[in-house]
Amino acid sequence: MLRRRLPLLATIRSGMHPTCDWKCGSACFRPAPNRSRTEPFQDVVARVVNRRTFLRGSAAAVVVLGAAACTTEGASPSGRPVQALAFTPLQPSMADDVVVPDGYGYEVLLRWGQPILAGAPEFNFAAQTPEAQAAQFGYNCDFLALLPVPGEAALLWSNHEYTNSEIMFPDWNPDTPTLVQVNTELAAHGGSLVAVDLAAGGPRVVAGHPLNRRITAETPMQLTGPAAGADLLKTSEDPTGTRVRGMLNNCAGGTTPWGTVLTCEENFDQYFANVQAVTDPTVRTLHDRIDFDEGPSQRKWELHHPRFDLAREPHEPFRFGWVVEIDPTDPTSVPRKRTAMGRFKHEGATPHLANDGRVAFYMGDDTRFEYVYKFVTAGRFSRSDRTANLNLLDRGTLYVARFDSDADGRGTGTWLPLVQGQNGLTPDRGFATQSDVLINARGAADVVGATPMDRPEDIQAHPTNGKVYAVFTNNDERGVDDGAPPDAANPRPNNVGGHIIEISEIGDAAATRFTWDIFMLAGDPADPSTFFAGFPKDQVSPIASPDNLVFDNNGHMWISTDGQPDALGFNDGFYAVPVDGPDRGHVRMFASVPRGAEATGPAFSPDGTTFFAAIQHPGEGGSIAQPLSTWPDRAQPPRPSVITIRRGQNDPRIGA
Repeated sequence: MLRRRLPLLATIRSGMHPTCDWKCGSACFRPAPNRSRTEPFQDVVARVVNRRTFLRGSAAAVVVLGAAACTTEGASPSGRPVQALAFTPLQPSMADDVVVPDGYGYEVLLRWGQPILAGAPEFNFAAQTPEAQAAQFGYNCDFLALLPVPGEAALLWSNHEYTNSEIMFPDWNPDTPTLVQVNTELAAHGGSLVAVDLAAGGPRVVAGHPLNRRITAETPMQLTGPAAGADLLKTSEDPTGTRVRGMLNNCAGGTTPWGTVLTCEENFDQYFANVQAVTDPTVRTLHDRIDFDEGPSQRKWELHHPRFDLAREPHEPFRFGWVVEIDPTDPTSVPRKRTAMGRFKHEGATPHLANDGRVAFYMGDDTRFEYVYKFVTAGRFSRSDRTANLNLLDRGTLYVARFDSDADGRGTGTWLPLVQGQNGLTPDRGFATQSDVLINARGAADVVGATPMDRPEDIQAHPTNGKVYAVFTNNDERGVDDGAPPDAANPRPNNVGGHIIEISEIGDAAATRFTWDIFMLAGDPADPSTFFAGFPKDQVSPIASPDNLVFDNNGHMWISTDGQPDALGFNDGFYAVPVDGPDRGHVRMFASVPRGAEATGPAFSPDGTTFFAAIQHPGEGGSIAQPLSTWPDRAQPPRPSVITIRRGQNDPRIGA
């Protein structure tokens, strides 16, 4: 049955998660777009998961039981012995607080509205202004990155994905938001760059530091690469198709080997209204592949800003959905939207260096039945000439993944190039230029036969074992009604728990062939369909909706979740799991976040003593009158915040 989108308050009353309104525009409650799909692999699912991966993992589990007293697990990325995870895993929580294991503590480092630029005013909930917000820490912190700077301890980057208007303003009216409220929300989007002192007493923000910076939905940016200047990118405000105001819905991201930040625009469609007024059939077809609102937008920004009204600016959405590169060392630099990396609902862009110096960036398109991508630079990374690296992302090849399975149940795959003139990407199919391919990367992936996946999220290369881990958060329409049936890489119908795939490139990061395994089928361990790399399920923590990843100095995987209240009935959190050695697959819950919040942005300090986490949208699902959360200050409003988690000084290593 087709499920229609509901107004926010009705959504809250119906029990559907309000994240669906603000974060993704209720994308999960819309039918999947029509497009070609690869042949399903139902006949090999049992062999892929049960025969090969399960048996191999079970053998590893036998070793675990015989090595429980071991304190090391091989070699770490630094070459030192790997320290086993030793914290006591948490029990699931519904507390309105961050819960951490015994022996650990947390502190709030940055709150929404905290002054970060010189001269910024203190936060005033009752009298917010766009000018104040543009100098303060933004809303809904997400992806975090720590970047070393010569002469400085570190710079912390934080995405600001979206805003929760209903708990952001005391007098918000969803039908008639004021100009001041809309402009404040524009200023609350984007990202923050903040200097952080990593002294032994615990990280501290350096307010007013000259490298501190706010990027917003109004910050001037440049479109670069093959699609820059294309007719579809031209608007009445920018007839050149090379300049754009701001970035929207920046979810995950990455950093480059040359020290820049990549921040990725995800669910940008929700900000635009009135797609039904678009009369150009080509433009309308391209918008339909993204899935825009037919009438008014949920946010109503179009009431005050014509660029969000497709009846007046039908090309404006083509200027969003890109990877944005920001140079943290130069506060005067113009952020650049790198069109060579393709346009879709980007979840992240994380690097992996090839043997010849080219750099691959892995990217997910976070929507049901969308794809996994890889961009490989044409040029080579220089360790001695940073300036030579600053335009590497304007030339290269964009690939999309096809996940196959051979007759023996071995997972195989191909990176299919999205290059105009190849693999059916021809003018008669709407791809006359490479710009057409990049602007409509989803449509190009349809044509070449990529595998539709269960919401591709973060994709990260392991620091030592050479493998790449791809997260698929969930897909409750897999094998349900008209949803595509299960296949080898998405083996479960109604996949509410999500899963993680382990990819091995055949060669190096620039390879065009790979093999793959199912690493995890998440959910309640009592569910027979779950799988944790073969580790005994009675010893793992329940986990669902994995979202973002980071690896610590020992090579252990740390996972943040987004959706456990719906999938398992308790708060989201952070988990640790070894990917190698006898403890491979042993998932343990490390931290739980407050009510209504999402666990995001995991990152470590360089010495591994501090775990940075972004607590996004605490209290989402409540209101000013009926708050679901009052974290972190036990007062209204709840404030999205970045926290640090540290262990006692006798052994400061996280997880050790």
